[in-house]
Amino acid sequence: MRTRTVIAAATAALAVVLTGCGLEARPEPDAKASPSKASGISAEDMAKARKAAGLPPEPTAAQAAALVKDLNAIDPDIVHGKTEKALSRATSTCGTFKSFPGDRTKQIKQTTIRWSSPTHPEGRTLPVAEKILEAVHKNLCPDF
Repeated sequence: MRTRTVIAAATAALAVVLTGCGLEARPEPDAKASPSKASGISAEDMAKARKAAGLPPEPTAAQAAALVKDLNAIDPDIVHGKTEKALSRATSTCGTFKSFPGDRTKQIKQTTIRWSSPTHPEGRTLPVAEKILEAVHKNLCPDF
């Protein structure tokens, strides 16, 4: 009986101690800080890095809106309410033009895989991927 009491008391004490671990206040990340500001990289250096990586410049608000509009016209599930994610994928898709220049089949295949969604976890069909590729090319990286 005494052993059970000691074990129960030790368990209770351990639970109290462990629940107090990690409860110190953590500063909230600044939602308005851009990655370049957070990392100390200037906008000019960021643009140079994007160019060196074969990526287009950061899209303007108008470019982003036009791209999202075109993607939603193809299928609203492509963006599925996650504009930033769609813009990130679109930027990566632009990189596909540089990675596989002139290889349209490979560009489309990469696009099928990249643009998955909750209702398309395996990616898009080839015809839809081709439309996505065209929308991205038209709106974000027409010079690629």
